[in-house]
Amino acid sequence: MKISGVKVAYALIVFLGLAYAFQALRGPSGIPAFIEKRHQVAEYEVSNQQLQREIEQKQERIHRLESDPEQQELEIRQRLKLAGHGEKIYIFDDKKPSTH
Repeated sequence: MKISGVKVAYALIVFLGLAYAFQALRGPSGIPAFIEKRHQVAEYEVSNQQLQREIEQKQERIHRLESDPEQQELEIRQRLKLAGHGEKIYIFDDKKPSTH
């Protein structure tokens, strides 16, 4: 039984094609890179959701400050450390004293 040269050539081409595909899929831009990109996309989606929540909270705060004079006064007093009539302000230093 003789194997023709054409059949050997086709088998060799198929084998080389499969070897190349196997190497390409295992290489740096193959399946591991694809999986890593999927993980990055998932992380970015979570980060994006957190940032979106922060934006919504800040927009709500801005709306409250724009529409509520009491909120405006409270914000001004907190930022400038101003006291109302008959109030006292206590400022605590969170730094721990050094122990030399």
